[in-house]
Amino acid sequence: MGVDGEDQRTLIFTYGTLKRGFFNHTLIETMALTGDAVYLGPRRTVEKYPLVCGPYRVPFLLNLSGSGDRVSGELYAVSSRGLARMDELEGTSCGHYERLPIEVAGGIGDDGGGVTCAEAYYAHGSYATELWKKSGEKGLCAYSEKEAKGYVKRMDRPQNLTFLDQIRLFVASSD
Repeated sequence: MGVDGEDQRTLIFTYGTLKRGFFNHTLIETMALTGDAVYLGPRRTVEKYPLVCGPYRVPFLLNLSGSGDRVSGELYAVSSRGLARMDELEGTSCGHYERLPIEVAGGIGDDGGGVTCAEAYYAHGSYATELWKKSGEKGLCAYSEKEAKGYVKRMDRPQNLTFLDQIRLFVASSD
C-alpha cells in the first residue's frame, strides 16, 4: 500500500488481444469493475519495435528496439492484484512473455503529452529473434481486426502441446 493507503499502480501498455474490442479485453473489463485497471488512453511506443503475429494469430511485441515500427496501443494503470492476473494470462512464469519496461508517448498520431515509462508484455527472449526472422523481419504498427482474423482462443488450441511447443513448431515451419 502507498503512503495514502492506495495500492501502487503499474502502467501497462497493451498492444494486442488485451486492447478494447479484442478477445482478452474481457479480463481488463472485469478488472475495471473492481478498480484493478483504469484506462488512460491511446499511446504509441517512442522507439520502434517489431510487432508480429505468431501461431494462432497471437500478437507478440519483440524486445528488439530499433527494428519494426512505432507500435500503437492502449495504456492502463493496473493494481498489484490486477497485475498478477495479467501476468498469469500472459504466462510470465512459464516463459511465454516477459514484462519489461517500455516508453510510450501521446496518442495515436499525436506525439503530445510527453513520454511515459510503462511496462509491456514482450515475447520471451528465448524465441523472439526466431519470430522476427519467421515474419520476414517485417512488423506491424498496430494489431488490428485484420491481423486478429484467425485468432484462435487458448481453449480451442491443441491441448496436447504446450504453448512454447506450439511457438517452436510455428517458427520451424516452412510456410
